[in-house]
Amino acid sequence: MNKKVLFVLTSHDELGNTGLKTGFWSEELAAPYYALADKDINIVLASPKGGQPPIDPKSEDPSFQTETTKRMDKDAILLDKLKNTTPLADIKMDDYDAVFYPGGHGPLWDLAESTTSQQLITKFYTANKPVAFVCHAPGVLKDVKVNGEYLVNGKNVTGFTNTEEEAVQLTNVVPFLVEDMLIKNGGNYSKIADWNPYAVVDGLLITGQNPASSEKVAEELLKLLA
Repeated sequence: MNKKVLFVLTSHDELGNTGLKTGFWSEELAAPYYALADKDINIVLASPKGGQPPIDPKSEDPSFQTETTKRMDKDAILLDKLKNTTPLADIKMDDYDAVFYPGGHGPLWDLAESTTSQQLITKFYTANKPVAFVCHAPGVLKDVKVNGEYLVNGKNVTGFTNTEEEAVQLTNVVPFLVEDMLIKNGGNYSKIADWNPYAVVDGLLITGQNPASSEKVAEELLKLLA
């Protein structure tokens, strides 16, 4: 395919005021990374601070491991890429064909508030390039606007559900609930049963509901890149 996709990861590692750590969810990087890389798509990793982004320690729990996370753990090339992510401010949209945001709780604190990230998403979208987000990552769209309107306004979207947030007991810890924000900003929000794979495509915008949706989002992105 000879295409190049930018993955944007969080640099935030504090889970609110709990004293616990957060970051990106490993499956949400691993599953889409291999779905794309195995189709010869060149992937570059970026994060607000550059360098090694924090991995949510919960996502490394044995009960959450998948074939792709096990593959990532042994993949020297990907692990080296992770140690050396490009600072987001140094990224030029023209160099890429699409952008993908893995989730985890971290993005709700840094990427959701990052004007650099917001402007980058707007640039991709207005340049007619796909923008994809999974789980908590649709939260980074909170303040993203195109022509003065919220990007999600009138669009079919999904993202981590209020009931999924309740199940992990972080409803009162996160700065905002992804489902509520998407609805408030005018998105046509839909979901299926908690923890099941679900992705929604609306033009260039692809969103996935939860970690299990990561590969599905990547598959939809592949279709748009074809």
